[in-house]
Amino acid sequence: MTPSMQNAKKQSSPQKPAGKPRLLTGDRTTGRLHLGHYVGSLQARVQLQNDYSEIILLADVQALTTHFQQPELIRQSIYDVALDNLAAGLDPQRVLFAQQSRIGPIAELTVFYSMLVTVNTLRHNPTIKTEAAQYGYQDMTYGFLGYPVSQAADITFCSAQAVPVGEDQLPHLELCRKLVRRFADLYGPVLTEPQPLLSACPRLKGLDGGGKMGKSLGNAVYLSDPPTLVEEKIRRAVTDPHRITAREPGDPAVCVVSQYHQIFNAEEYEEICSACRNGCIGCVACKNRLTRRINALLEPMRERRAYYEAHLDVVRELIDLGSRQACHMGEETVRRVRDAMQVAL
Repeated sequence: MTPSMQNAKKQSSPQKPAGKPRLLTGDRTTGRLHLGHYVGSLQARVQLQNDYSEIILLADVQALTTHFQQPELIRQSIYDVALDNLAAGLDPQRVLFAQQSRIGPIAELTVFYSMLVTVNTLRHNPTIKTEAAQYGYQDMTYGFLGYPVSQAADITFCSAQAVPVGEDQLPHLELCRKLVRRFADLYGPVLTEPQPLLSACPRLKGLDGGGKMGKSLGNAVYLSDPPTLVEEKIRRAVTDPHRITAREPGDPAVCVVSQYHQIFNAEEYEEICSACRNGCIGCVACKNRLTRRINALLEPMRERRAYYEAHLDVVRELIDLGSRQACHMGEETVRRVRDAMQVAL
């Protein structure tokens, strides 16, 4: 058991040193998290927890926008997502875990903000259009179309000063910033305008090479996968389709395994690429080396996850206390918003 695990058992309420700027991030609770999440956000969260007061939002309401017919999945995923964040190395003494559906002020702010944005603005949001195409939505629900407004409430309820985002999420954050400025123009400077922390990490492709790694695409290595399953999945990963034998020269540029080596095995990447181009390493050997690297990365995560799985009472308490603290933050924000809008208290 690590010291942070022992501390979590003794004291579930996070200690947030004064003076640190507040950062809001989180995950939709639609299943366990995978290597794409680790590369795109979790790794940065672990690094940023030293410099920011972090809130990790377990976004179960936002999960309903695409998975409203699977409430049992969303409920289980609240714990799975929390476990994966803890397994990745987030310290429960430094970060606050909050369940979105338990923070009433978010819902109230969503209603207020919905008066300040037009339907056309939401329809032309590039992220909305991309995700609607991904899910095959011909006719979007009100909740799906308006979830960027809910995200603005997620960010502003706690006066978050920073939000880590990838380029695909920038339109959502910019909408939030515009809402904050619009509110200030109408009612006064009540809300905090968040600043983006743009991720420099490349988007991780799926094992099938067809696009990004995704929960619903069957092309992911999950942080909780056991070693044998990681080996099995990487064995099926797409390589150079024109390479028939190990002695033939290969093209790393069209090989997913090569791209994974670049991210997870940077020190050997150039040597592996050179060996591939010269027919000195076969795809099986290349995949075996990648498997060892990824399993070495995941092993401490598996250990931490196993601890928290055996102490789910600790995880429940973290979420319970974090949600209550988040509610208090949100109630103060709503009080200021109501006062500025002259809405009856």
